Amino acid sequence: MVHAPPRPPAGAPPVRINLYSDTQTRPTPAMREAMLRAEVGDEQHGDDPTVHALCDRMAALMGKEAAMFLPSGTMCNVVAILTHCRSGDEVVAHETSHILHSEGGAHAAFAGVQIMPLKGPRGMFTAGDVRAAIRPRTRYAPPQRLLEVEQTANIGGGAVWPLRQLEEVAAVAREQGWATHMDGARLMNACVASGVPPAEMVASFDSVWLDFTKGLGAPLGAVLCGSAEFIGQAWRWKQRLGGSMRQAGICAAACLHALDHHVDRLAEDHANAKALARGLRQIPGVVVEEPDTNLVFFDIRGAGMEVARLQRELLLRGVAVSGLGGRVRACTHLDVTAPMIEEAVAIIRETLAAA
Repeated sequence: MVHAPPRPPAGAPPVRINLYSDTQTRPTPAMREAMLRAEVGDEQHGDDPTVHALCDRMAALMGKEAAMFLPSGTMCNVVAILTHCRSGDEVVAHETSHILHSEGGAHAAFAGVQIMPLKGPRGMFTAGDVRAAIRPRTRYAPPQRLLEVEQTANIGGGAVWPLRQLEEVAAVAREQGWATHMDGARLMNACVASGVPPAEMVASFDSVWLDFTKGLGAPLGAVLCGSAEFIGQAWRWKQRLGGSMRQAGICAAACLHALDHHVDRLAEDHANAKALARGLRQIPGVVVEEPDTNLVFFDIRGAGMEVARLQRELLLRGVAVSGLGGRVRACTHLDVTAPMIEEAVAIIRETLAAA
């Protein structure tokens, strides 16, 4: 039986410090104003000027020929894999990738592909790992069609793939005639943290998408980029999956506002994440992974409390965190301030001490 998302425990106050995810951000007043002013048309019919403006800007930002606006990042991954692959093909990706863990088996259900999971620290693998995964080209083996990476690597701790490593794994894929796809859910976090421009970061990849609902703070939307031929083919899958929209310029305007105002400020989220990590390290029994970007993972087993219990106890005090892979994850974003970080550390310390 599949259960609905859990509700807050009885008696829990409204969440004041939301470290659950950067998807929890609310549109700022300025973003709402931009949405209100947006010029719109029928996106499915091809006459929404604000959607066109967003797609043109994203294609230029990523150094690709074309782009397509979609409701969600998961749909970007699904559409991309459906476009790159045929039923029976194999996708090579990290064992902790979003396409394996968080998309409901969509790629098996819709594309009929299987995913070969590669191991590697912090959600990343090497060119040697890719070479070791190459199958012989016989009728007994599935055709290997696509290499997929996730930038940043979520379960890997929000880790940033080094540019050289991205180029090396993509080079092996090209040697084999595979396509390459980047799940860029938090791509701008990686670019801000590393100082590498987006077009350079994704140059080795045939397709890439950016999610606007995470650190960039838009209410919905993601943009998939690639060659003009790829995006043309992807439109058929967008149509089939119900991803074509009507007056989508209202949402595209939020994404354009985010590109103008919410990219450089990601550095504040990264600084807050490091401050959170420093504070958590001072709590007895807590083991913290040093964050690259805005995700802070920490292990509380040494403090004598289970993750689910800590989540419940914190919700009763107005603080939300998530649990992932047996660890606690705290995510900083534009709705989390430096004073909130200090307060969250104090509440977590008190809660664990009471255990």
